[in-house]
Amino acid sequence: MSKTIIVGGYGPGISKAVAEKFGAEGFSVALVGRSADKLAAGVKALEAKGVKAAAVTADLGDPTGAREAVKQARAALGPITVLEWTAYNGGAGDLTTADTAAIRASLDAGITGFLAAVQEALPDLRKEKDAAILVTNGGLGYADPKVDAVGVQWNAMGLSVVNAAKHKLVGLLSQKLAPDKIYVGQVMVLGSVKGSAFDSGQATIEAAAVAGKFWDLYKARGEIRAEIG
Repeated sequence: MSKTIIVGGYGPGISKAVAEKFGAEGFSVALVGRSADKLAAGVKALEAKGVKAAAVTADLGDPTGAREAVKQARAALGPITVLEWTAYNGGAGDLTTADTAAIRASLDAGITGFLAAVQEALPDLRKEKDAAILVTNGGLGYADPKVDAVGVQWNAMGLSVVNAAKHKLVGLLSQKLAPDKIYVGQVMVLGSVKGSAFDSGQATIEAAAVAGKFWDLYKARGEIRAEIG
């Protein structure tokens, strides 16, 4: 039976490349995101390459929606072997002026929705061979004065906080789920990715290279963090 990966937060850039990489390696791929049109196009492109794929429209910043997305992916493609999370919310850029709704939205997309999806997928992950949880993260989450200065300069304070929380969360989940033989890992992207929402024409990181890092982590199942950029 084919293994199934959920690509959470599908769009151009990293998530598209991850879907293509894991699909090429024999996975069925569930694309999850808010844009039905983008999802349909992504499924069509994967199917043209011989990859079994399904689209699940959901707001992953809504914990209930995140749980339902996992259920729909399972119903369409079978038990979940890998949950990959790229979903984020770039709001709450200035934490000194952002309203609480914007702050909550950032946390929900990066943390709360993610954990809801993890919890929903866990029964599958505990049974599947080579199960994994993979997280896209960014260097803005590192605790360093220079990095913090960039987070302020880029008006990305909310995202910086969420990235820092994800950095810790990956470590905690790795420790907690190790006895279940569920690998947990993240790729820390230290720059802009070509074709992504952050690409202003000067991005230097290839999305396929990020996907390759994820595949290497998944196969090695050793170190829980890798950097690129």
